[in-house]
Amino acid sequence: MSAAGPAAAAPAAAAHRGMITLSIMLATVMQVVDMTIVNVALPHMQGNMSATQDQIAWVLTSYIVAAAIATPLTGVLAARYGRKKLFVTSVVGFTVASMLCGSATSLEQIVVYRVLQGVFGAALVPLSQAVLLDINPREKHGSAMALWGMGVMVGPIIGPTLGGYLTEYYSWRWTFYINLPLGALALFGLLAFLPETEQRRSGGFDFFGFALLAIAIGALQLMLDRGESEDWFASREIVLEAVLSALALYMFVVHMFTHRRPFLEPGLFKDRNFVAGLLLMFMVGVLLLATLALLPPFLQNLLDFPVVTAGLVLAPRGIGTMVAMMVVGRLVNRTDIRLLVLFGLGATAFSLWEMTRFTLDVGAFEIVYTGVVQGVGLGFIFVPLSTMAFSTLEPRLRNEGTAMFSLIRNIGSSIGISLFVTLLGQRAQIAHAGLAEFVTPFREALRQPWLPQIWDWTAGSAAAAALDAEVARQALMAAYLDDFRIMMFVTLAAAPLLLLVRSPRHGAMPARG
Repeated sequence: MSAAGPAAAAPAAAAHRGMITLSIMLATVMQVVDMTIVNVALPHMQGNMSATQDQIAWVLTSYIVAAAIATPLTGVLAARYGRKKLFVTSVVGFTVASMLCGSATSLEQIVVYRVLQGVFGAALVPLSQAVLLDINPREKHGSAMALWGMGVMVGPIIGPTLGGYLTEYYSWRWTFYINLPLGALALFGLLAFLPETEQRRSGGFDFFGFALLAIAIGALQLMLDRGESEDWFASREIVLEAVLSALALYMFVVHMFTHRRPFLEPGLFKDRNFVAGLLLMFMVGVLLLATLALLPPFLQNLLDFPVVTAGLVLAPRGIGTMVAMMVVGRLVNRTDIRLLVLFGLGATAFSLWEMTRFTLDVGAFEIVYTGVVQGVGLGFIFVPLSTMAFSTLEPRLRNEGTAMFSLIRNIGSSIGISLFVTLLGQRAQIAHAGLAEFVTPFREALRQPWLPQIWDWTAGSAAAAALDAEVARQALMAAYLDDFRIMMFVTLAAAPLLLLVRSPRHGAMPARG
C-alpha cells in the first residue's frame, strides 16, 4: 500500500468510526477466542473421533502452524488487493471454516478445516489494528489501542471458560459454531461501512522470500509444538526442524537485505521504537499464554477444582485486564509511555511473586487476587506498547508492521508454552527424586500416629503407592512454583528494554499521508 492509502481512507472512515470499530472488534474477538476455546474440548473431540493423544493434538498444531505461516502475508495482500477485500475474505473464510470444523466427522476432516481456519484467520488481528490506527487521529491512538487490546488480551483468557461451558452443557461442536453469528455480524459491518484502500499492483511478489519465511516459521512451530512429546533434541525430527528453521531464517534475513523488492520491507527494522516494541511484545506473548497454559491443570489436577470452577476463578484475570486498559487508554497521551509499561511489568512481576507462595491448600481468593493483579499488569503493558511501537512507524508500513507484531506475539506464546511446560516436567522429576530420598521406613517423621492410616508402612505395597502419589503431588507443586519464579525473572528482565524506547511525546511523529 502506498503512503496515501491509509490517509485517503481515513476521512471516509471517520463518519462511520463507531460501526467500523464494532465490526472489526467482532472479527478480532472471534479469532483470538478461537486460539484457546478449543483446548478444553480436546478430550471430548478425542473420544468422538476415536483418536490418540498425539493425533488429536494436530487439531491445535494445524491451526497454529497455518496461522503463523499466513500472518506475514497480510501486508502484501492488503497492499495488492485492498484492505477491505482482504478483511471481508478473511471473515467469510474463517466463518465457513468454523462451520466445517463443527460439522466434521473424522480427524482428517477437522485437521484440514483447522488449517483453513488458521489461513483465513491470520490476517484478522493485524488488519484490525491497522484499521484502528488509520481511522483514529494520533491523539486517540491510545484509546484505540486500549479497545483493540481488550479483544486481543481478554479473548484468550475467556476462551477456556467459554469452551468449558459450551462443551459441558452443549457439545464440543459449539466451540466452533459460536463463530457463525459473530462472523455474520462482522461481515455485515465491514461490507456496509469499511472503505477500501488504495491498491498497489506494481512490482512482483517475492515468492522466494516468502517461502523462506514460511519454512522458518512452520518448522519452528512444529518443533515447539511436538518437542515435549518427542523428547526434544533426542528426536531426529526435532533436530531436523530446528536446523531447517534456523537455516531458512538466516537465508531469509540475508535475502531481505539484499533483494531489490523483498517480501518484508527492511525499513520496518530501522525504527527503534518498533523494534523495541517487538522485543517487549515477545515477552508479553511468553507470559500471557504460558501462564494460562499452566493454571488450568494446576487447578484441576493438583487442587481438584471442577472444570467450571477453574474457569470461574480464572475469569477475573480478564476483568483486571479490561479495567486496566480502560484506565491506561486515558493516560497514554498524558504520561510517559515508558512509565506505564514499567508499572505494568512491576504489577505482573508482583503477581508472579505472590504465586510462588502458593501451597496445595491455596484457596480461590488467592487465585482470583493474583489473577486480577496480573491482568492489570498485562493491560498496562499491552496498550502503551502497541501505541509506542507504531508511534514513529511510517503509515505505509502499518499493514506489514501489525502483521509482524501479531506474529512475534504468537511465536512468543508458542515458545513460552513449550519452555515452561518442559521445565515443569523436568523440575517435577528432579523434585520427586529429591523428596523420595527422605521417604524411608527408618524416618521417624513418617511413623507419627497422626499421619494418614494409608501411609502405614506395615500396609506393604499399598502404603508405598500412597506415599509415592503424595511425593509426586508435592514435587509437581514445587515444579509449578519454580515456573512461576522463572516467569517473574523474565518479566523483570524485560524492564531494561525500555531504555531503547524513545517516548512518542518527545519524538517526531510520521506524517499521515
